[in-house]
Amino acid sequence: MAPMASSNVNVSPSAPTVGFDLDMTLIDSRPGIRACYLALAERTGTYIDADLAVTRLGPPLVEEMAHWFPAERVEEMAAVYRGMYPAYAIEATPALDGAREAIAAVREAGGRAVVVTAKYEPNAELHLQHLGIEPDAVIGDLWAEQKALALREHGASVYVGDHVGDVRGARAAGAVSVAVATGPCDAAELRAAGADVVLAGLTEFPQWFSDYCSDYRPARA
Repeated sequence: MAPMASSNVNVSPSAPTVGFDLDMTLIDSRPGIRACYLALAERTGTYIDADLAVTRLGPPLVEEMAHWFPAERVEEMAAVYRGMYPAYAIEATPALDGAREAIAAVREAGGRAVVVTAKYEPNAELHLQHLGIEPDAVIGDLWAEQKALALREHGASVYVGDHVGDVRGARAAGAVSVAVATGPCDAAELRAAGADVVLAGLTEFPQWFSDYCSDYRPARA
């Protein structure tokens, strides 16, 4: 669990810590992941439907690998993929609209922004560094309810994600679940999973967060 950057803004005890998922929440990782899967298929001679794989981002890598490789090779191929990933996926992956502004909104309010993701942590950090997005900490290799471990450790009262697994993680941590409909799960699925708030995307987050902070500070006081 490594800090990415120290803020120039003093953290206020009356401002919340907000957790963010990475893939399809802060970044559109589909082009880079697709390129990496195609390269892995070429390298191994194994058919991988990369277009299908990028429609179900969110769960741990080994779950996707299990669709294409026998069980005894899944961990090995996941390690190969992670090693290839920086060369194929980092430059090809853009930030989603509103990502930088969402992090900035938290920091400007005096809060902390932490990224909690199922992605291999070193690769998650490479994405953020490449895009110039500077959260206070990055925690990788956690999925669904496991994310609650990091959210509780960092005192996050809000978790923002695009997948029903992110909703489960937020609820397990006792955090407000803010879902963005920019990933594989649509708004109806996210609401059905128990999201407290569903936004079309992170462009709507700063206004929601401003309203949330107005309620949060009196409650803390």
